[in-house]
Amino acid sequence: MKVLCLGAAGKISRESVYDLVEFSDFQTITIADCNEQAGHEVVQWLNDPRVDFKKIDVSDKDKTVKLMRNYEIVMDGTTISLNDRSTACIAAAGVHGINLNGCGAEWEFDSQFSDNGKVCIPGMGMTPGITNLMTKHAADQLETVDTIRISHGAFRPVAFSPAIAETTRVEYDPDLPSRVVYENGKFIQVPPFARPREIELPPPFGTHTQYIIPHAETMTLPKSLADKQIQLIEVRGTWPPKNMVLIRTLYDWGFMRNDKIEVDGTHVGILDTIASYLLQSKEGQTTDLYGYALHVEVTGSREGKKYRHILTHTHPASDGSVKGWEKLRAYTRCVGIPMSIGAQMIARGQVQGSGVIAPELAFEPSAVFTELAERGIIIHKKIEDTADYGV
Repeated sequence: MKVLCLGAAGKISRESVYDLVEFSDFQTITIADCNEQAGHEVVQWLNDPRVDFKKIDVSDKDKTVKLMRNYEIVMDGTTISLNDRSTACIAAAGVHGINLNGCGAEWEFDSQFSDNGKVCIPGMGMTPGITNLMTKHAADQLETVDTIRISHGAFRPVAFSPAIAETTRVEYDPDLPSRVVYENGKFIQVPPFARPREIELPPPFGTHTQYIIPHAETMTLPKSLADKQIQLIEVRGTWPPKNMVLIRTLYDWGFMRNDKIEVDGTHVGILDTIASYLLQSKEGQTTDLYGYALHVEVTGSREGKKYRHILTHTHPASDGSVKGWEKLRAYTRCVGIPMSIGAQMIARGQVQGSGVIAPELAFEPSAVFTELAERGIIIHKKIEDTADYGV
């Protein structure tokens, strides 16, 4: 089979392709990006005869669709702002699709994928993605679910790439309608920095105050686990402490609105200007600790008893002791690997059905956890009888 890897010149999606090179049996692996120089650099870095490069611009739908029809699967690593266009192209091409973000317009193309007998799986990164599967794994062991609290710590520079700078801005947009919690059968919009909660992440990351963020899990899990009578779903996240101080300051002072200001006769968005600075500065490109940490807590009942399931994950250290996981790669590999695993499972026929399918319904959690373990990413599980704690 052949796979087209959109946006794979980027720092995260190239790790998805690196994993394909290491673990898959795809015959052709094509880097498809608008940045020709970076794309060829990735081809040279991977140094595998199966890997080639095609220049692509998803805004040119006809040309993009024509190219996609030469492949069985499109692994889409483009930014959130491009996912509506990229998914439209994948659907029109009549091929399978999978992406990292899951926060775009993918669901609008459900009937088109279904009519073509193909699947599109949005949001198969660490979170959303692995967190969906961790939640599903816990919920499958309960008859009813009371609360789902998903948390993550993304320990990476605030703006190591344009896509990451965009994600940072989107998550703390003051007017973002998709920043919601699911409570008592309703979606409730909340502002930035809502519902602070102390979350203990696995070592070496420690305990951090986390706030509600806009994420796909909140939207898909009520449907995927509709039979579990869920009362509450909250998704939180944090970045390194310095990043959080910066974002809080930008929010408190109104910078997150991106108001237009005049500088020497030129009108610019104030947040656009700050983002450009961060993308070009040492402060925006480095951090003290690198990596990713997940924490999922699911409470519910089975056979009349109350339980709390806590799932976390760990990965090889970023301190240089494990080759290939140094510094930023400890973060980017964590995010990129799940999409590669998903693409390989689609290719092996391990996804049933057609249409746009959430990760928790597309994949068997234990099968994905086994794949992750082969890469040194370990899912840890703990079950508590909450009666023992007076809960």
